[in-house]
Parts: sequence; structure tokens; C-alpha cells
Amino acid sequence: MRWLVGWSSAAAAPAGRRGSARSTANGGRRAAGYPDPHADSRTGHHVDHNAGRSSGHNSGDAYGSHDPYDSYGPYGHAPHTAHLPDGSDGVLQPVGAQVLWGGPDPLWAVGDWRPDEIRVVEARPGDRLAVFGCCGATDEELRLGLIAARGGAFRHLTAWPGSYTTVACVGRRITIAADLAGARPVFHVPWAGGTAYATAALPLADLVEAELDFGHLAALLACPEAPEALGEGTPYREVRRVPPGHALIVRDGGSREVTSYESSASLVVGAPPVDPEAAVAGVRDALVEAVRARLTAPRHAAEHDIDVGAVRDPGPVPGMGPADRQRARGGPAPGVGADLSGGPASGTLALLAAGLPGTPGTVFGSGAAGAGERLLAVTFNDLTLGGAADPSGTAGADSHLAELERAHTIADNPRLRHVVVTGGEETLPYADLANGPLTDEPGPSLVTAERHRHRLGAGSADHFLGVGARQVIDAHPARLADLLLDRRRRHLVRPVAALARAEGQAQGQVGGRSLRVPVTIYRAARRLARTPYRDGVVETAAQLRDSSFTAAAFAPYPEGGESAVDASVAALTWCRPGPAARWLTGEALAEVSLRLEATAQSRPSVERPGERRARAALARAAADHRVLEQAVEIRNQRLHSPYFDNQVVRAARELPEALRVRPGARASILRAALAGAGVHDVPPGWGAPTHATHHAALRTGVRLAAEQLLELFRAPLLAEAGLVEARVVRQAIQRVARGEQLPVEGIADLVSMELWLSRLLARRGTCWTGAAAPRHRAAAAGVHPDARYERILPPTPG
Repeated sequence: MRWLVGWSSAAAAPAGRRGSARSTANGGRRAAGYPDPHADSRTGHHVDHNAGRSSGHNSGDAYGSHDPYDSYGPYGHAPHTAHLPDGSDGVLQPVGAQVLWGGPDPLWAVGDWRPDEIRVVEARPGDRLAVFGCCGATDEELRLGLIAARGGAFRHLTAWPGSYTTVACVGRRITIAADLAGARPVFHVPWAGGTAYATAALPLADLVEAELDFGHLAALLACPEAPEALGEGTPYREVRRVPPGHALIVRDGGSREVTSYESSASLVVGAPPVDPEAAVAGVRDALVEAVRARLTAPRHAAEHDIDVGAVRDPGPVPGMGPADRQRARGGPAPGVGADLSGGPASGTLALLAAGLPGTPGTVFGSGAAGAGERLLAVTFNDLTLGGAADPSGTAGADSHLAELERAHTIADNPRLRHVVVTGGEETLPYADLANGPLTDEPGPSLVTAERHRHRLGAGSADHFLGVGARQVIDAHPARLADLLLDRRRRHLVRPVAALARAEGQAQGQVGGRSLRVPVTIYRAARRLARTPYRDGVVETAAQLRDSSFTAAAFAPYPEGGESAVDASVAALTWCRPGPAARWLTGEALAEVSLRLEATAQSRPSVERPGERRARAALARAAADHRVLEQAVEIRNQRLHSPYFDNQVVRAARELPEALRVRPGARASILRAALAGAGVHDVPPGWGAPTHATHHAALRTGVRLAAEQLLELFRAPLLAEAGLVEARVVRQAIQRVARGEQLPVEGIADLVSMELWLSRLLARRGTCWTGAAAPRHRAAAAGVHPDARYERILPPTPG
């Protein structure tokens, strides 16, 4: 896991401990903001071939002995104050960190960052900008952005192609911006009279020895897509999250401010409508630039791929395909690759990456792709979806076969090298739950980590993923209410007619319930448009406290993905419970309801329901993808999700709502993006829905792993924390394994939360090192009742 961490200390460094004479004269000059004459022109990295002698580790150095407060990083000496600002003498710094700059506001990069993923530029003495990740801006553009940020225009720090995190240090004012989607979040916590910040929550929790926030964990299970319940909290008490589209500003180590850098809506009254063609062209240009930013970055390969005496691919081996031989060697293939599932999202990225001129996908002359211009496209074939493993999943099997056919058709492109990775029962969800890394936060993707790791093991060093396209481009069902608020009822005709046709096809005939779909959808949209935000959230809070809600824990689940109409009607609300809420305890639900009511009373929203629900769904998807990246991390591999990029999200938000709600809008928009890049032929069925395969795999996984799941919830930590009753969860697992229509996504939420808690409490290390580090560890008290803060229960009805 890669993250950055720093703090702004209100305390001054101890006298005489600001570095050696060498660091003050050389590294201190760069830390103070002066340009480095030895910096690389592309990355800004300091180049010093005599680092061993100049670092001061040699007692015979003419500049004196080593000072523990003088760290050597990739940019030379930095006399940082990596000590406890409370005046103690203990040295404290992250484990395995490289210091970027020091002073009273030090900044570290932790993890296996590539050299081109960390860039530092300076505009004038005392003004520095660090960029972490893949950024398509030049050094001059970064300096211009730093100059703009110096005047308060923080939005300029997020307007370049790519996915990255920026930290701007102007004097003693530090600005760190979170992205618009939430895939690159920022966390902060008060510490030692100042503020510590990081792109991961666990290091900050270790720093302040934070305990678990059980209210936030309950909200993650009860209302995972409700910002009213989650707020700015994290699973750790005191550690706060910067909301998407906001920036954290720390001044002089004291004042701390979280401000928005993106306007949520136009402030112009009666503004002219956005031209649909111009909006689609904007999405196309943003996607092309996002892909180009990855392709123009330096190519990377594992050690065995560049060994002169070794051959990357030994050739055909009986019973082993190219992907099998690659996994046996360990590590991804060199160059750039992409997923090719057969859907429009991944297919668009693969064709764009393969078709952009002058940007080959693989390293020239490596392996079987000797031409150096063929992009590795990976397709996963789930062998359990043939119908035998799950007799009720025939729809999922048909959809999966259609996807494979589309993937093979797309792979006929001569610039693609197609690899099909097959997986059986060993790659189903809930496989190999005993092994896996500790992620920063819990997420439902923990139960599917082995499935994704199996596919990505055959991928490339830089691998494109198509996740996020649905949340970024598609219209949330609640946007139908926005159309009614704008008095644009005629734009409801197409989506409602499409839902009626889908309902008729699901029933095998046109008529019956499908004839009532238009009235049902219109009533739900009109009800949402007429319901104020406060009333809608309070209604959901009352629903959670209602005893009939938990009494229907094992009632049939209508929103399980089987009916698009039921899912749309359920989504036409300001806020709604998640699939796991029905199995939580009454105490946990009561606490979440109090959170909802408090937020509704104190923070009234001026956003429209569709816009707000779409932002919340995007944030939830991005947060889960971040957990997935950490859970399936493979050494020397980077996963790229261009749909979560700031510029792509901005361009998609300019799409008119009337265009978004049209049936097949995402497929047509991506088709236009391909046409703008010169790709005009797409396979038949482009954009067909593929929800059934995911639900079929989840249900099959529960059925095959039922014994392990029952053992996991024999004495679960969730029950010890008071969030669930073990008996209720075991009963739900047994019923899902028997094929009953219960929310299988709720089982995934509960299992992933239990796994994350067990891995967190089983850890013995800490993210910090130094004389004061051994006592820094998060959740040291576990989930025992004495470690829980006092809860306020709602008043009982009289």
C-alpha cells in the first residue's frame, strides 16, 4: 500500500536539532524552497551519485557525524523535525518512508512508489508542490498551478489529466486536495497541537492511538451510500475524512479548514442548457487525455523481465497457457494492458489504449509481443456460470456467454494481444478468506479479492480497469425526480418505456405488471420531487427504528437485482437502508437513525435529490475500489481507473440530465468517444446490462463456502461489538445457501466487515518507528465493551 503522510506542527524544533551543517547548507536550502540544480528535468528528482558519503552516516565525513533529525531523501538532505512536537526527545517517523521535505511541516512518501510517481516542483523560495500518482502535466504547468494555489485557486491543482494527489506548501500554509470521486481520499487528525494528514486513515489512527468508531461501522452496514450517516468519519475515532471535491488547508500548524474547490451547481439563474454534442465531446476528450496520460508515462517491468540472461516467456509448456506461465514466474507482464470483459467500459479503454498513435502498449521486444505495439487484453471466463453450478442462474450464464463473444470480437483488433484467464470454484467470491492483506478500511470487495487477483495476475505492469463508468456516466434513478423539478416530464417517456419492456421480458410476456410500470415510476419520482430533504432523511431514520424493519429480516428481497423496476423505485428516495441493515441489532440501527436525524437538522441540503444521490453512489463505488486496489495489490503492478479521474468526472457532470436518462446512454457516449479516436466498429450488443453474472457468482460463492462462513460467525467480532447477533447472521447464510431470495450483497458486507476487524486486531506492528513508536497502535483495546464510548439511545415511545 502506498500513501503519503505529513503534519503541520505548532511546536518549534528543539534548539540545535534542525540538522547538521551539511544539511542546513545544502539540503536545507532545497527544503526552504530554492531550486535544486541537480534535479531531473522530467520528474524533479535530485540526482546524487555520492549519496552514501554526503548523508553523514560516515563518521569520517568532513561535515560532521550523523544527526538523527537529519533525514536523507530522494531530494537530498531535509532537516525535518521528525520528533514529537510536544517537546519529548523521541524520534518518530513512518516505517519505510522517504522524506520529501522537512522543516516544521515535514512530508513523507511511504511504500513502493515509482520514481516517476513522485514529482516535486518549486516556484519560489518557500513554495513547493508535490504530486503523487500519474499526472499528465508538465513541470511548467505544475509551477503555474502552484502559483495559482498561492493566491487561493486550489481547483487548478486538480485540473490536470490523470489520477494523483497534490500537496501544496506555501510558506506555512499546506493545502492537500482530495479528488472528486473519492478514489484518492485525504484524512486528518489533530495531533500535538497541530494537524497530521495522510492519504490513509490507519497511519493516523496509529499516530493518535485511536480506537474503533462503532457508530461509523454500523453506518457502513446500515446505510453505506448515505453521506448523512457516514459524514466525515472513518472506522477510527478522531480520524476525519476530507469529503470528495474538498481540500484540507492547514495554516501555521494551528488552524485547520476543509473547503470545497468545486461548485456543486451553476449559480447563474436561467443559464442556457448545455449542448448535448458538446458535452459528449467533452467526455470523449477527457477520456482520451486520461488514457494518454498513462501511456506517455515511463514503461515499467519486473526484474526478471529486464534480466539480460533470462527469457521472459520460455515458450509453450504442456498444459500451461501464457497467463499460467506468467503467474508461475511471478509478477505482471511489462508494459501496459487492460481488462476486456466485453462490456463497453473496459472495451472503450482497451481500444483507446491500443489505438492512440505513437503510444505502444508493451515494452519493445519483450516476450511474445515482439512488435512492441500490441496491448495485452485480459478476459476472465468464469467456468462456474455454465448453469451446472447454479441451476437458477441461467440468465447469468447467457449474459456471460454474450460478454465473452463481444470480448472475442473486440480482440480481433490487430493491436490487441488477447489472453483469456479461466477460473473455477477456487475463484468464486468467499474463496481463500483466511489469506489477504489488511486494507485501510473495510469494503465488500474483500470477499472477491481472490477472484480479481487471479485475473490481474495475468495483467500488465500498468493495467486499465473499466470500473466507475456506470456511476460516472449513467443516470441515477433519482435523476427522474430532477427532471420533474425542471418541468421536463416528456424526458421520462424513454426511460419508463425501457423499464416497462425490461419488466415484460423478465415476465416472459408483455402485460400484467409491465403495464403498471409507467404509473409506478412516475408516482415514485413525483413523491421524491415533492419531499423536502429533511423529511426524506427523517423518514428513513424512523424506518430504521421501526420494529417491523428488523421483523422482516428474512422476507423476500425485491431489490436483489432481479427486477430493474423494483431497484429503480427503491432508489427514488433521499436515503435508504443498505442490504445488510435488516440483520443489524436494534441498538446499532437506533444509533444510525440518530446520525441521520442529527445531520438532517443541522446540515440542510440545497442539492436536488438526483444530483445528491448520484454523488453519494459515486463516492461509495470509489471507496470500494480503493479497498479492492489494496486487497489485490501485486508487486510491480499499478491499476488505472480513468473513469474516476477528476477531468472525466467533471466532463460527465456537464452531460444534460435528459441525455443521461435515455436507455443505453452510457454505451452511446462511449461509442462516440471511440469514434472521435478513429474506432467506428463495435460488436453487436454493445452496452447490454450484465448485472446477472455478479449476483449469480455471489450466490454460488455463498453456497459453496457456507461451512466456512458459518464458522466465521460462530463467535464474530461484530457480535462482540453489538452490531449483529451471530444467530441471525448464521441463519441468513443458511437461507441464502439454500437458494432463498435474500440480499446476497448484505452477506458480503457482513463478511467483509468481520474479516477486516479480525485482520486489524491480529496485527502486531505499527505504521511508525522510532523511540516513541512502540506505544502507537490503533484499536489496541479491541472491541470489548469497556473500549466503547457511551451511546445515546433514542427515546422510547410513550
